[in-house]
Amino acid sequence: MFDLKSCFYPIENDLFEKSDWFTTQIGSNIDFHSTEKFPDFKFAEVAFLSINEYEGSDNSLSNKPCKIRKELYELHIDNSPRICDLGNLKLADNRKESFKIIENVCKELIFNGIIPVIIKGGQDISYAVYKSYSGLKKNLSISVVDNCFDIGHEKDMLSNKSFFGKILSTKPNTLFNYSNIGYQSFYVSNIALEMLDSLSFDAIRLGDVKASISSVEPILRNTDFLSFDLSSIQNIFAPANRYGSPNGFNGEEACQIMRYAGISDKLSCLAISEYDQDLDIHNQTAKLISQMIWYFLLGYRSRKNELNPNVKNCIKYTVSFEDGKNEIVFYKSNLSGRWWMGVPFKSDIKNQLDCYYVACSYLDYEIANKGEVPEKWIKTFNKLS
Repeated sequence: MFDLKSCFYPIENDLFEKSDWFTTQIGSNIDFHSTEKFPDFKFAEVAFLSINEYEGSDNSLSNKPCKIRKELYELHIDNSPRICDLGNLKLADNRKESFKIIENVCKELIFNGIIPVIIKGGQDISYAVYKSYSGLKKNLSISVVDNCFDIGHEKDMLSNKSFFGKILSTKPNTLFNYSNIGYQSFYVSNIALEMLDSLSFDAIRLGDVKASISSVEPILRNTDFLSFDLSSIQNIFAPANRYGSPNGFNGEEACQIMRYAGISDKLSCLAISEYDQDLDIHNQTAKLISQMIWYFLLGYRSRKNELNPNVKNCIKYTVSFEDGKNEIVFYKSNLSGRWWMGVPFKSDIKNQLDCYYVACSYLDYEIANKGEVPEKWIKTFNKLS
């Protein structure tokens, strides 16, 4: 049996005494790792953990008490999910072993139906999270909120600028889909865009997301793991990051994305990376991260248990095309009003046609009614084929 307790240091700050908070504050309702006890994590729905692994990043770790926790614990929330805080991950003497610890911890939590929420570290720890899903023999859909793709060069060492390239080159590969949310064109080459398109992956420009933030919802509904790089947020809203840029999401948009992540019944792991606490002079970035997590919890509280549409509780729309041979079936949930498309594929087990449900929006239905096949349907069909 995997010993989760041995992987963590307790929270090092005496500010986290439960008597310090009102009953509606997160700090009063969280089971956290203290010097006296370790959380009974198997009863939790969400588990916070901090990982001070920054070897592949220009951001740096801090030995001071975590500012994010202080801000997060003070926030008020009604009907909070069951939360535990496992504390600070114990890193090994070398990076390879540290990543193996991250992989095993995430695998243990995900296997037990607990969502790991990682609140520190370089974005390259996303590679270890990917490996945890591989260890569970689970195909994975990753969404990354980032201003670039982090593919790197083939010979690059694993870092926050090459982790996605390392995921792509891993054998055997269990990556089903990758979506970049909010890339900025001047940080991305056309060659990289063409490569993602050839793999039937998705990349959405910052301007397109800002113009319609709700377009993120179906993407995150198709997502297992969300990796949120703080460099995707305008530096004025998240100054504690060495990769900050004048352009990016504002604080409100970052929180909205996190709410959509929380609502997603499929999403089972979240990492917010590239926080440099030593740069957080006025705690503004810690405040924003804590509010982003608050919105994630708010979304989680509103989950509808709709991993796939309950077709018996959906309105079914069939769109036929002019050739008279092809059609796309859409499903609209009577419970939540959300949309899915059915994508046929040949099942290896049944050796017959089966249906894969991909989350979509009403816009995809409108596109199909105009006689065009939605891009999301085509890409999913290509991957399943």
